[in-house]
Amino acid sequence: MGAIAGAFAMSHVVFEPEKCPDKAARVWVGMREIARRIQSLEPDLLVIATNDHLNNFTLALQAPFTVGVADEYTPLGDMGIPRTPFRGSRDFADGLVRFAAGAGFDVARAEEIAPDHGFAFPNLVVNPGGRIPVLPFYINVANDIPPTPARVWALGGVLREFIARERAAAERVVVLGAGGLSHWLCEPEQGRVNEAFDRMVISRIVNGRARELSALTSEEIRREAGRSGLEVMHWIFAAATVPQARGEEIFYEPMPEWITGLGGIALTP
Repeated sequence: MGAIAGAFAMSHVVFEPEKCPDKAARVWVGMREIARRIQSLEPDLLVIATNDHLNNFTLALQAPFTVGVADEYTPLGDMGIPRTPFRGSRDFADGLVRFAAGAGFDVARAEEIAPDHGFAFPNLVVNPGGRIPVLPFYINVANDIPPTPARVWALGGVLREFIARERAAAERVVVLGAGGLSHWLCEPEQGRVNEAFDRMVISRIVNGRARELSALTSEEIRREAGRSGLEVMHWIFAAATVPQARGEEIFYEPMPEWITGLGGIALTP
């Protein structure tokens, strides 16, 4: 049986540091610390749970969950991210989709993806040089009807069971939930940050109470964190893969200058 060596979550964007140099510096220190911890675990595979920003998956066909099934991906290149190809794991991805189907989840398979910043930025930060093969796991919160936190929590458990039951004994997997926290992008409230909500999410997860977040509704998250704040579901997914774990806050900065509450956490299985 394989094992989840660690689970992490962090925001998946940065902007101009000149607007808030002290906060920006602390965010970068935190992101580099998460990168250091992930690399120290020497994983064989990195699962990054995130969302696409309507670049690969448009509203024309709205699948709630999609897994990249390819041996290599080339980033879209938005936000100045280099279009340097990085390795995937077709074997792992295909096995997960089949296992999930048996557990009641019809996860879409995507053979061709050009990951936008939601995936490519965190991968660039925590996996420099692309040494670790990656699995793009998309929770499509941009859909008109996003998946529920309860469903996301359950699917995190499916990933955990797949690794434990189906993967080789020596395989070590790290899960990273990328996105959030509160932000009202392209909404009238743009620039607002709900620090209280962000800190609640972080506190519940690092204190071993992440399951409580699965009781939230999508509407409650939208109200408290904005439509783009639905990216909190990526954090819930990562936490669900190590459901009894506790951890620590690596960084948190409420940053209206960057229209987002930025944070990062580490969980120890």
